[in-house]
Amino acid sequence: MTAASHEGLLRRVLANTGILLGGRSINAIVSLGYLALTARALGATQMGVLVLVNAFALTLGEIVKFQSWQTVLQYGAAPLHERRIEAFQRVVRFSVMLDVLSALGGAAIGVGGALLVGPYMGWADGTRPAAAIYALSIVFLASATPMGLLRLFNRFDLIAGQAAVGSMVRLVGGAIGLWLGWGLSAFLAIWAAGTVAAFIYIAWVSIREMHRQGVLKGFSWRGPMAKHMPGVWRFAWATNFSSSLDVAFTHLVTLAVGALLGPQPAALWSIGRQVADAIAKPAKLLGPALYPELAKLRAMDGEHAMNKLALQVGLVGGGLATLLLFVTFVAGKPLLGLVMGPSFESAAGIMTWQVAAAVIGIWAMPLEPMLVSLGYAGAALKVRLIVCVAYLAALPVLVSQFGLTGAGASIVLASVALGLGMLSMLRARPRALPAATPRSAPF
Repeated sequence: MTAASHEGLLRRVLANTGILLGGRSINAIVSLGYLALTARALGATQMGVLVLVNAFALTLGEIVKFQSWQTVLQYGAAPLHERRIEAFQRVVRFSVMLDVLSALGGAAIGVGGALLVGPYMGWADGTRPAAAIYALSIVFLASATPMGLLRLFNRFDLIAGQAAVGSMVRLVGGAIGLWLGWGLSAFLAIWAAGTVAAFIYIAWVSIREMHRQGVLKGFSWRGPMAKHMPGVWRFAWATNFSSSLDVAFTHLVTLAVGALLGPQPAALWSIGRQVADAIAKPAKLLGPALYPELAKLRAMDGEHAMNKLALQVGLVGGGLATLLLFVTFVAGKPLLGLVMGPSFESAAGIMTWQVAAAVIGIWAMPLEPMLVSLGYAGAALKVRLIVCVAYLAALPVLVSQFGLTGAGASIVLASVALGLGMLSMLRARPRALPAATPRSAPF
C-alpha cells in the first residue's frame, strides 16, 4: 500500500472520529452543566450521596446487563441483509428478552441492596428509601436492543441523541432545582427522570426505524427465540462478562471511595472523573473509528500496514491527550472553582491523576484493536481480567492508606499495566495470522 493510501486511511479514521465526536461533545458540555448545577445546589457532601446512589445503580445495571446490542449485530445482520424477516424478528425477541431479564433482576437487587449498603456509604436513614426508589431506574438502563437495531440500520445520528436527551432533562431540572432550593430527594428524582427520558427516546426511535425498514410488520412476542441461533447463550454471557470488567474502573471505584472515605471525597472523585472523561473524549473516539480500518487492512495488506496505521493513530491521539493533560495541570483548579464552585477546587489534584490515566490509555489505545483484529480477542480479555483483579485487590489498601491520592495513583498504575499487558500479548503471539473468525462488531 502506498504512503498516499495510508494517509487516506488515517484521514478516514479521523473523519469518522469527528462524526462520533460531534454529538458526544455537546453531551459532555451539557453533562458538566447539570453536574455544576447539582454541585452548587447540594454542596459537596450531599452531592457525594447523590453520586454514590447513582454509582450504585449504574454498577448493578452494568453488571447484570447483557450486551444484547452485540447479539443483534452478530445474529441479526445476515437475516436483515437477506430480508428473512421472521428470522430477524426472532433475534429481536431474544435480545429484548435478555434486556427484560437484566432489567428486572437488576432492579430487584438494587432496591434491596440500597437498603443494605446505605449504612456503609454514609447515607442517612431518610436517604435509603429514596435510594431504593432510585434503584428502580435500573429498569430503564436496559436499552441495548434499541442501540443494536440503530447501529444495524446505520442510524448513529439517532444514537447520539439518547445521551443528549437524558442530560438535557437533568440540566433543565437542575436549573429549576437550584432556583427553587430543592434538596437531595428532588435531585435524585431529576436524575432518574433523565434516565427514563433517554430510554423512552431510544425505544421510540428504534421502533420507528424498524417500521421504516419494513421489519416490524407481523412482529409477535410469541414464538421461538434462540432457535437457529447456535451458541447465542454462550455469546450473550461472554459479552456480558467482558463489559462487566469495565465497571471496575468506573462506578465501582466511586463506591469504594465512598465506602472508605465518605460521600464528600466520592463527590470530588466523581467530578474529577467526569471532567477527565470529557477532556479525553476526543482522543478516545479514535478507537471505534480504528477497528473497521484494521479489519480491512488485514484482508488486503497484512500486519505491516496495520502496524503503521495503529502507530499513526496512537501518535495523533496520544499527542492530543498529552496536550490536554498539560492544560489540566495548569488550569484545572481555577476551572473547577469557576464551574463547580470553590468547594470543589480540591478535586483538581485527583482530576489530574485521572486525566493522566486516560492519557496513558490513549497512547496504548491501538493495542487492543490490533489484538482483536488479528484474531486474539481472548488474549485482550485475559489481560483485562488480570489487571482488573489486581486493581480491585490493591484499591482498598491504597485508598485506606493514601486517600484520594491512593485512588488516583492506583488508576494510573492500572492504565500502565493494561497497556504493557496488551503490548506483551501482541509481541508474544505467533507471527502467522490466524484465520479470520466471525466476531461481534466493536462499534
